[in-house]
Amino acid sequence: MPGFATSRRKLTTAAAVFGLLAAGAAVQATSAATPAHAATAYRVLFDDGHAEEAGNADWIISTSKPDPLGEDSSPSSETDWTGALSSWGVALQQTGDYSLKTATSALTYGGSSSTDLSKFDALVLPEPNTKFTTAEKTAIMNFVKNGGGLFMVSDHTGADRNNDGYDAVKILNDLMTNNSVDSSDPFGFSIDSLNISSGYPKAISDSSNAVLHGSFGTVTKSLIANGTTATLKPSDNSNVKGLLYRSGYSGNTGAFFLTSTFGSGRVAFWGDSSPIDDGTGQSGNTLYDGWNDSGATNAALALNATAWLAGAS
Repeated sequence: MPGFATSRRKLTTAAAVFGLLAAGAAVQATSAATPAHAATAYRVLFDDGHAEEAGNADWIISTSKPDPLGEDSSPSSETDWTGALSSWGVALQQTGDYSLKTATSALTYGGSSSTDLSKFDALVLPEPNTKFTTAEKTAIMNFVKNGGGLFMVSDHTGADRNNDGYDAVKILNDLMTNNSVDSSDPFGFSIDSLNISSGYPKAISDSSNAVLHGSFGTVTKSLIANGTTATLKPSDNSNVKGLLYRSGYSGNTGAFFLTSTFGSGRVAFWGDSSPIDDGTGQSGNTLYDGWNDSGATNAALALNATAWLAGAS
C-alpha cells in the first residue's frame, strides 16, 4: 500500500476505464428515514472523516468537499478531480446517474446534515483509520438494516497510517462485532489479520451476478498489493458470498471480495485499497495505479459493486 511503499512493487498501468450505466432508473418512493435517490441520481457518500488521508493515503474522490462538483462540475478526465479515488468518482459522475458527496465529520442517520446517511443510497468506507464512535456504528448499521448499501474497503493488518493503534482490519471488525444494533456476526464474515504481499485474486464463475457481470464490464481478477482476505460464516448469514478468492482458496476461506445483506440493505467487502488507487492525487503522497492495473479488472469491480449497493442493478 502507498503507506508502506517499501513493501510494494510499482504497478503496471493501462488506459483508464470508464463505463456507462444505462439511464432511466426507476424512481423509488422513500421517507426521510430510508435511503433515497432522485429521479436520475443514485446517491453515494464517500467517507473522509476517519483519517482516509493519513500518511500516503489519499482516499478521496475530490478535494472539494462535500460536493466534488465544486472542483469541476463536468469532469472529462479523472484528473479534473483531485484524489486517488477520482477515477472512481469521475466514472460514476460521467454516467449522469449518480450524485456524489464526501462526508468529513461524524456519520449520522436520521439527522438534518447534508451528508446524513438518510439522504444516500450507499456509503463507501475507503480504508478508515480511526475507530467509529458508538453513535456512528449505530447510524451505519441502521442505515444498512433499513435498505442502504455499505462498501467496506480494508487494507492489510498493521496498516495503521496515523499510528493510533487501529488499522482498517480492527476498525471494520469492530464495526461488525461491537455495535448496538446487531453484534452477532450480522454480515456473516470476519476480516483476517493478514498481510498478503501480492496476487491476482480470481472471480468465481457466476454469469448472473450483477457485481461480476454489470453495466461497467465483466470482472475477471482483482489485485492484492499488501492486503488481506475474509473468512465467511454462512451459518451466521446465509446470504454472504465470496466473489473473488486468493489463489488456492475457495468456499469460506481466502475471500478477497465478497457481498452480503443485512436487513433490507446490501454489503460489499474488498480486502485491499490498492485496487481503488488511481495513482494520481494530492501533492506529497506516494501513490500507485492499481485502478488500471493491466492484470486485473478493478475499475469494473468497484463500479459494478457501487451500482449494486446503490440499487442501480
